[in-house]
Amino acid sequence: MGEWGSGVPDELRAKAVEQSLVDVAVESWRLARLFTRLISKLDAGEGTRYSSQLRYFHKKLAEALEVCGLALVDLEGQIFDPGMAATALNLGDFGPDDTLVVDQMMEPVVVGPQGLLRTGTMMLRRSAE
Repeated sequence: MGEWGSGVPDELRAKAVEQSLVDVAVESWRLARLFTRLISKLDAGEGTRYSSQLRYFHKKLAEALEVCGLALVDLEGQIFDPGMAATALNLGDFGPDDTLVVDQMMEPVVVGPQGLLRTGTMMLRRSAE
């Protein structure tokens, strides 16, 4: 069985499989975000068809992760809280009195049955309010 021979404990094997699934899910999410930006450049008729396919992909990804007890969490549009499970790449660009909003997620937060599996990465902006 190559690298995963019979001497590897089941717990270690399960953790490696979970980590691989998380990696694939995050990369799929990132690819879908790129695809969304590309769709926005298409004419309305063509864009609508591809948008439908993208929604189907998101649904299937969420369903597959749910079977394993995993979920991707997108914090875009939420008021920023320093306790969020995501790293703000541009937090230093703002003052302590600024009300901030999550403008863009670079990577989603990944949660599982036991809680946080991977922190996300985000960009912030000042709130319009």
